[in-house]
Amino acid sequence: MPTQNLVETHNLTKQYGKIRCVNAVNMQVPPGAIYGFLGPNGAGKSTTLKMILGLARPTGGSITLFDVPVNEKNRMKLLAQTGSLIESPSYYGHLTGEENLRIIQTLKGCSEKDIDKVLKIVRLQEARGKLVNHYSLGMKQRLGLAAALLGFPKLLILDEPTNGLDPAGIQEMRELICSLPGAYGMTVLVSSHLLSEIDQMADHVGIIRKGELVYQDTLESLHAHSKEQIALRVSHMAIALDLLRQDGIEAVQEGDYLLLPMVDDAYVANLCRQLVTQNISLYRVEKREKSLEDIFLSLTGKESSL
Repeated sequence: MPTQNLVETHNLTKQYGKIRCVNAVNMQVPPGAIYGFLGPNGAGKSTTLKMILGLARPTGGSITLFDVPVNEKNRMKLLAQTGSLIESPSYYGHLTGEENLRIIQTLKGCSEKDIDKVLKIVRLQEARGKLVNHYSLGMKQRLGLAAALLGFPKLLILDEPTNGLDPAGIQEMRELICSLPGAYGMTVLVSSHLLSEIDQMADHVGIIRKGELVYQDTLESLHAHSKEQIALRVSHMAIALDLLRQDGIEAVQEGDYLLLPMVDDAYVANLCRQLVTQNISLYRVEKREKSLEDIFLSLTGKESSL
């Protein structure tokens, strides 16, 4: 039965000794998406991606790529439609950028014309004849991306592709990644521990914490969790709650504040007048919005390092 997802994992698990690094992960990556795989360092992101790519053997569960369950017989055929950049890129420093790509192009069996195309995409045409040992870190990252793009795979898997880059390099890498689905019909699965990066790149997101997938949906749905509220601090909570409920407003008490859903300015002004009329002191009125960072911390645990 078709899954309508380019990548699916089913209870994917990886255990090293007594330590379970990935625990029953059910990932769903739709075709044409930029799927941001987000979580603190050590949460299990790289291990999950390595299992999808066949670089680590799962302890349990299964993987489906391109609507086909992955097994030993078809793994190489399915992975031929996949490009990847896991951790830091590998290269021969004593060879030029073009020579490095030519080796990978030969191994992949794709067209020589792809070398010119990918060099143009990652903006390394002018450095193609330069020894990779003389490349900057950003250039090496872009060369790694170029290697992953050879053959123009249906699926591109990138593990922390902006690691170690300066702000200009991060911006450049982000723009490259964002252009791939529209320009080449690729699906991109990209991991990061930086919420701001995923927020600017992805349209779908999966959040992993201590090996468990704690959230998976569109980025739009994640943003929807950051609802705006009005917070009131008054001298008599019970009376203020009664007034709100008489108006059909569902409010909740949180610490010293009453939290109510967003209402228009006219209602807030009228509510303040009613409270003062009933000799209730109004100490504070403020608008609150749970930030995306707050949501991420609540899902991954405040003790986790970002």
